[in-house]
Amino acid sequence: MRVTLQDEILIINHEDLPNYQKGGSIVRNSYFWALKSIACYAPKGKDWEFDPEVWVALRRMLLSFSQSGYLGLRETVLEFSPDTIIPECLRSVSTWL
Repeated sequence: MRVTLQDEILIINHEDLPNYQKGGSIVRNSYFWALKSIACYAPKGKDWEFDPEVWVALRRMLLSFSQSGYLGLRETVLEFSPDTIIPECLRSVSTWL
């Protein structure tokens, strides 16, 4: 998932967020609701924002869903631009584009 950091807020690109689909995959829908529940701002069709206070929970959630084997790396890894310093607590679930 492509992300940016802006004023200590992690922003996930809306195009990379999981979609909720009524009657869809239980894992993907659970992933959608789990991410949405810890976001500080999650409007429909827009980028979602995450405060530093939830980054540890975000890391744990991404690791858990990644290890489940149901979601691909593209869906569970945070992709930062090469000029961004990745916060320490997110390094285990992050890479550079």
